[in-house]
Amino acid sequence: MAVFRFRIYWEEDDLTYRDIEVLSKQTFQDFQQVIVKSFDFDGKHPSLFYVSNDRWERSIMLDSEVLTNKKDAPALSMIKTPVAALVADPAQKFIFVYDKDKKWTFLVELLHISKEETFKRTYPYLL
Repeated sequence: MAVFRFRIYWEEDDLTYRDIEVLSKQTFQDFQQVIVKSFDFDGKHPSLFYVSNDRWERSIMLDSEVLTNKKDAPALSMIKTPVAALVADPAQKFIFVYDKDKKWTFLVELLHISKEETFKRTYPYLL
Protein backbone atom coordinates (compact mmCIF):
# COMPACT_ATOMS: atom_id res chain seq x y z
CA MET A 1 0.00 0.00 0.00
CA ALA A 2 1.27 3.50 -0.83
CA VAL A 3 2.54 5.75 1.94
CA PHE A 4 2.37 9.53 1.54
CA ARG A 5 4.90 11.68 3.40
CA PHE A 6 3.72 15.24 3.98
CA ARG A 7 5.41 18.27 5.50
CA ILE A 8 3.03 20.50 7.47
CA TYR A 9 4.26 24.08 7.93
CA TRP A 10 2.75 26.64 10.22
CA GLU A 11 1.82 29.52 7.90
CA GLU A 12 3.32 32.15 10.23
CA ASP A 13 6.72 30.45 10.51
CA ASP A 14 7.99 27.97 7.92
CA LEU A 15 10.65 26.79 10.39
CA THR A 16 7.83 25.29 12.48
CA TYR A 17 6.81 22.09 10.75
CA ARG A 18 6.03 18.41 11.18
CA ASP A 19 6.62 15.52 8.77
CA ILE A 20 3.80 12.99 8.81
CA GLU A 21 3.24 9.78 6.88
CA VAL A 22 -0.24 8.48 6.09
CA LEU A 23 -1.41 5.43 4.19
CA SER A 24 -3.23 6.05 0.93
CA LYS A 25 -6.39 4.39 2.30
CA GLN A 26 -6.48 6.49 5.48
CA THR A 27 -8.93 9.36 5.62
CA PHE A 28 -8.44 13.08 6.02
CA GLN A 29 -9.95 12.61 9.49
CA ASP A 30 -7.03 10.33 10.39
CA PHE A 31 -4.60 12.86 8.92
CA GLN A 32 -6.29 15.75 10.76
CA GLN A 33 -6.07 13.99 14.11
CA VAL A 34 -2.31 13.43 13.89
CA ILE A 35 -1.70 17.04 12.77
CA VAL A 36 -3.74 18.38 15.71
CA LYS A 37 -1.92 16.13 18.16
CA SER A 38 1.54 16.91 16.72
CA PHE A 39 1.05 20.66 17.26
CA ASP A 40 -0.37 20.15 20.79
CA PHE A 41 -3.88 21.41 20.07
CA ASP A 42 -6.73 20.16 22.26
CA GLY A 43 -8.74 18.63 19.37
CA LYS A 44 -11.98 20.28 20.50
CA HIS A 45 -12.40 22.59 17.52
CA PRO A 46 -13.53 21.87 13.95
CA SER A 47 -11.01 21.96 11.14
CA LEU A 48 -10.82 22.25 7.36
CA PHE A 49 -8.61 20.98 4.58
CA TYR A 50 -8.46 22.68 1.19
CA VAL A 51 -6.95 21.20 -1.93
CA SER A 52 -4.39 23.73 -3.12
CA ASN A 53 -2.15 24.46 -6.09
CA ASP A 54 1.45 25.74 -6.30
CA ARG A 55 0.31 29.30 -5.53
CA TRP A 56 -1.54 28.13 -2.38
CA GLU A 57 -4.94 28.95 -3.85
CA ARG A 58 -7.81 27.06 -2.20
CA SER A 59 -10.22 24.86 -4.14
CA ILE A 60 -12.05 21.75 -2.86
CA MET A 61 -12.87 21.96 0.86
CA LEU A 62 -13.07 19.11 3.37
CA ASP A 63 -14.82 19.84 6.65
CA SER A 64 -14.51 17.89 9.91
CA GLU A 65 -18.18 18.63 10.66
CA VAL A 66 -19.54 17.16 7.41
CA LEU A 67 -20.48 13.51 7.93
CA THR A 68 -21.23 12.30 4.38
CA ASN A 69 -20.16 13.15 0.86
CA LYS A 70 -23.08 14.40 -1.23
CA LYS A 71 -23.13 15.44 -4.85
CA ASP A 72 -22.81 19.23 -5.29
CA ALA A 73 -22.27 19.78 -1.53
CA PRO A 74 -20.06 22.76 -0.60
CA ALA A 75 -17.60 20.52 1.31
CA LEU A 76 -16.48 16.90 1.45
CA SER A 77 -16.39 14.83 4.61
CA MET A 78 -12.99 14.21 6.21
CA ILE A 79 -14.43 11.03 7.71
CA LYS A 80 -15.38 9.52 4.34
CA THR A 81 -12.62 10.81 2.02
CA PRO A 82 -9.37 8.85 1.72
CA VAL A 83 -6.21 10.90 1.29
CA ALA A 84 -5.41 9.13 -2.00
CA ALA A 85 -8.66 10.40 -3.52
CA LEU A 86 -7.32 13.96 -3.62
CA VAL A 87 -3.65 13.41 -4.36
CA ALA A 88 -3.57 14.36 -8.02
CA ASP A 89 0.17 14.79 -8.56
CA PRO A 90 3.51 14.10 -6.83
CA ALA A 91 3.73 17.72 -5.63
CA GLN A 92 0.20 17.91 -4.21
CA LYS A 93 -0.52 20.68 -1.72
CA PHE A 94 -3.26 21.23 0.84
CA ILE A 95 -4.11 23.97 3.31
CA PHE A 96 -5.16 22.89 6.80
CA VAL A 97 -7.10 25.26 9.08
CA TYR A 98 -7.66 24.38 12.73
CA ASP A 99 -10.24 26.27 14.82
CA LYS A 100 -12.35 28.31 12.39
CA ASP A 101 -12.42 31.27 14.82
CA LYS A 102 -8.68 31.53 15.49
CA LYS A 103 -7.76 30.27 12.01
CA TRP A 104 -4.56 28.41 12.80
CA THR A 105 -3.39 27.84 9.22
CA PHE A 106 -0.89 25.26 7.98
CA LEU A 107 0.53 24.60 4.53
CA VAL A 108 0.68 20.90 3.69
CA GLU A 109 3.03 19.69 0.99
CA LEU A 110 3.48 16.16 -0.32
CA LEU A 111 7.19 15.30 -0.09
CA HIS A 112 7.34 11.66 -1.10
CA ILE A 113 5.28 8.64 -2.10
CA SER A 114 6.58 5.27 -0.99
CA LYS A 115 5.22 2.01 -2.37
CA GLU A 116 5.56 0.07 0.88
CA GLU A 117 4.84 0.58 4.56
CA THR A 118 7.67 0.50 7.08
CA PHE A 119 7.53 -2.64 9.21
CA LYS A 120 6.30 -2.10 12.82
CA ARG A 121 5.14 1.47 12.16
CA THR A 122 1.60 2.53 13.05
CA TYR A 123 0.06 5.01 10.60
CA PRO A 124 -0.51 7.89 10.49
CA TYR A 125 3.03 8.33 11.73
CA LEU A 126 4.74 11.48 13.02
CA LEU A 127 8.40 11.42 11.99
